[in-house]
Amino acid sequence: MVILASASPRRREILERFFDVKVVPSNVEETSMASSPEERAIEIARRKAFAVAKRYPKEIIVAADTTVVLNDMILGKPRSEHEARKMLELLSDNIHKVITGYCIIKGEKRIEGAEITEVKFRKLSKELIEWYLKTGEWKDKAGGYGIQGYASVFVEWIKGDYYNVVGLPIKVVVELMKLGLKPKT
Repeated sequence: MVILASASPRRREILERFFDVKVVPSNVEETSMASSPEERAIEIARRKAFAVAKRYPKEIIVAADTTVVLNDMILGKPRSEHEARKMLELLSDNIHKVITGYCIIKGEKRIEGAEITEVKFRKLSKELIEWYLKTGEWKDKAGGYGIQGYASVFVEWIKGDYYNVVGLPIKVVVELMKLGLKPKT
């Protein structure tokens, strides 16, 4: 069994395809003073993992943090529809990076890293953005969109791991298998 230090239904869904999962949200502050978006994502994932590992020291813990970066500007989770609109306008007809930092803890062993996927959005019309905002899907999503849902129509192409854009790179599943965790059948 894997303990997921996150309340993200998307991360849970990805992990549950392979393993039995128990969700234990970390409830840590998701801020960082790290100098790069990759270091920031890893640092936050590490804090999430350690917070949960204190309560479950014998279990395998998985934590992650995803951020969207456009021209060195970090686009976190929008706090309002207005912020989501601005983010989508910025992402329109542009290439951005989705960075997920991850941390896996098993006893004294720690595996961490960051996965980067490039995403190119089509030119988004005002009408398309307004339609999307009405779906409410933008809530609690880095960059104000969920690639696995309605926002899939925004995407012209992606370069890299699709699951990373959803919220958890498939590399994490591979690392768990390397640790000896057997996938469900």
